[in-house]
Amino acid sequence: MRVLVLSSKTCWPAATGGYATDGGFAFQMRALSELFDETVLALPCESDSVGRSGTLLSGNSLSVVPLSPRPRRRRGHVARLPIWLATNWRTVSAEIRRCDAVHAPIPGDLGTLGMLAAVARRKPLFVRHCGNWNEPSTVARRAARLVMEQLAGGRNVMLATGGATVPPSSRNDSIRWIFATSMTDREMQATAPRTRRRSGQSVRLITVCRQIEEKGTGVLIESLPSLAECYPNVEVDVVGDGEALPRFRQRAEELGVGRKVHFHGNVDHEHVMRLLDRADLFCLPTWSSEGFPKAVLEALACGLPVLTTRVSVLPQLIGAGCGVLLDAPTPEEVARAVRSCLEDEDRYAAMSHVAVRTARAFSLERWRDTIGEMLTNAWGPLRSEAANV
Repeated sequence: MRVLVLSSKTCWPAATGGYATDGGFAFQMRALSELFDETVLALPCESDSVGRSGTLLSGNSLSVVPLSPRPRRRRGHVARLPIWLATNWRTVSAEIRRCDAVHAPIPGDLGTLGMLAAVARRKPLFVRHCGNWNEPSTVARRAARLVMEQLAGGRNVMLATGGATVPPSSRNDSIRWIFATSMTDREMQATAPRTRRRSGQSVRLITVCRQIEEKGTGVLIESLPSLAECYPNVEVDVVGDGEALPRFRQRAEELGVGRKVHFHGNVDHEHVMRLLDRADLFCLPTWSSEGFPKAVLEALACGLPVLTTRVSVLPQLIGAGCGVLLDAPTPEEVARAVRSCLEDEDRYAAMSHVAVRTARAFSLERWRDTIGEMLTNAWGPLRSEAANV
């Protein structure tokens, strides 16, 4: 089976050849490619890759069809999107004709277009909703969710990223939950629970997310003056880019903790794992809409207790005993939770053990096999007999 993936995820030429991207997309595409005879990714491609780190897009018979760069998010970009779609439609349409099935990760203009085009051409369709299913933030996202609810069933496999005890949709129970991950079984088995470092050593906190106000990085920074009274050597690693980074830098300086906060920007997966490995606690005092934050799972896999809020799937992950669910995303609550975790060595060690055990249930292999089983039930065999020998 030849599967076409239509996604708005941006890629760029890799220094070693081929194409690269950031985040967990490359790892997930590599895992999905193992299900099919051939996987083709049609993605917007930016030619300027100088200084950009990323992960190579590779896998089993995986190739990339580069599209022209999407209009950048600035005033008037929405009006330019139809022109961009029209410019690339000939390429996209040809790839849809050649494929046996379409995978459309959404939200995203290209994924939404692919979803509709696959239905028009009567191609088997696999849609993965990657945002917060329960709280669509725009009219376009609400519309995409409604389309999924109308189409789900039969050869149309629809998955919502997240998790709950009830199905995602009361309108169509064919839509199923799926978790998100970027770590293999091998990576997870290589990690181990940790014990609290002895007093006198530095305390290191970390947050990994898109740097917007709603993710709570500012709240974490504002908790530092209070924490510094108990832990003079406390430091924070802030990983990820976003529009709020200048404000976070300024706030850290205003509070006199600028030297305690290290802003790393976007870094590759291996760098993130190294930063997680040297941290004591992962902090995400978010009030943003979350789907299934992969960074939280990576932190748990490293044995890090997680401090976060009761948003989306987070209570199910952390409520198992591998962290603290904050009553409110405030500096006072963050400081209190950090102290409660670090002052009790036995509690810290117990949370670390549960964290590792919890994460190992969410490997890339399990993610791939869960999706593969659903697609096989809907489409039949995904690979030719020769490929399965």
